[in-house]
Amino acid sequence: MKLLVTGGAGFIGSEFVRQGVRKGYAITVLDKLSYAGDRERLREVDQDIVFSGADIADRRSVEDLFRKTKPDAVVHWAAESHVDRSIQDASPFIEANVRGTQVLLDVCRISQVKKFINVSTDEVYGDLGEEGQFSESTPLNPSSPYSVSKASADMLGRAYQRTYGIPVLTVRPSNNYGPWQYPEKLIPVVVLKAVNNEKVPVYARGENVREWLHVSDCASAVFNILEKGKAGEVYNIGSGQEKRNIEVVKTILRILGKPEKLIAFVEDRPGHDFRYSLNSNRMRTEFGWAPGVTFEQGIEHTVKWYLEHMEWTLSKMQSKH
Repeated sequence: MKLLVTGGAGFIGSEFVRQGVRKGYAITVLDKLSYAGDRERLREVDQDIVFSGADIADRRSVEDLFRKTKPDAVVHWAAESHVDRSIQDASPFIEANVRGTQVLLDVCRISQVKKFINVSTDEVYGDLGEEGQFSESTPLNPSSPYSVSKASADMLGRAYQRTYGIPVLTVRPSNNYGPWQYPEKLIPVVVLKAVNNEKVPVYARGENVREWLHVSDCASAVFNILEKGKAGEVYNIGSGQEKRNIEVVKTILRILGKPEKLIAFVEDRPGHDFRYSLNSNRMRTEFGWAPGVTFEQGIEHTVKWYLEHMEWTLSKMQSKH
């Protein structure tokens, strides 16, 4: 099967590409290499893929790429994804996440792809209190400009499936972490600050809860959906491993042998969602999928990876814009 993977030079997309090459898929990566994209993530498989630096919102370029590569399926990871950035300026999120998704769906409609995997997020559901879980049928209730843009892309995909019969499958993963994550997200920021004995910023009191899914488990789940999933369906991908942000920060400090006095509580993010939790029973019952990496294993490995790749991480911070 020939795959077109958008955002394949990003954090999660590159893990999917690396796994896909090992599985024997013929892969074309479409990634405009915005600030968070980096072909360095694809170095080990670069000779095995086709790469295009086009913008998913540029219809003519996307049409040209489809004509040249004739993909059987599209796995759509490309997105602006940082909530804080969306609060500062929502425009790039609307352009990439909504307009870009629409362009891809329109081209797929003409090209008659066999499957379109539309990667959404648990954030489209809004947030929860201390109890409860989101199921695939929970109404969408996004809170931030980022999650609104992802909910829009999510709904566009399902509308195109119903209206035009495009075989769209929607996946909603929980909070991903692991190697190669751009250093603006919580875990790499904590590692970088702590290594340099700088204050580690934590929103409010760090009580917000996230469900932590290792990036390798997320990618493997999406391959299950690609290979066995049904068009028109929605699939939650969660780990069942919930942690408060302050727990995550303290765990990283312990691994690094750094004191908790480095923690500096800062003013909370506007509209900060309290808790996300996914019911992922469908993945387990339909596909027999289960996450293979515990949070304890994953966080140890991730911290070690950043320590071993500090040059890359610092270069990303220096070029941050």
